[in-house]
Amino acid sequence: MSVQSQKLFVGLSIAFAVVTLIITLVFFGWWALKERVAFGDQPFDPALWMSPRADHPCERGDMARDIRSRLLVSGMSKTDVTMRLGRPTWDDDTQIEYDLGTCALDMYGLRLYFDPNERLVHTTITRR
Repeated sequence: MSVQSQKLFVGLSIAFAVVTLIITLVFFGWWALKERVAFGDQPFDPALWMSPRADHPCERGDMARDIRSRLLVSGMSKTDVTMRLGRPTWDDDTQIEYDLGTCALDMYGLRLYFDPNERLVHTTITRR
């Protein structure tokens, strides 16, 4: 292998590593911020939550981040949750889900997980 071909190989290897690093950073940056991009920062409004407007298909979704960070507290009872958020769209023994609407071209729901004593353990936003 000549010196010139070795330099070319090293240059291409470095370029490939830099491109791979950039793609990785962009992907993980998008992954970390995807919830902020899909959903707005609207504060929880009980009236809008109970009766979302038809002309705004992601109105509940825009409140989801505020609900998760401020309204729902780990350990709160399932009864307290349903008193604040109303009747869920879907209910199971250990999980309930509220429809968030169509946000960023997909249907989403706010799923809440409860322990056997009906205490809130975890929340997540699910895509259907």
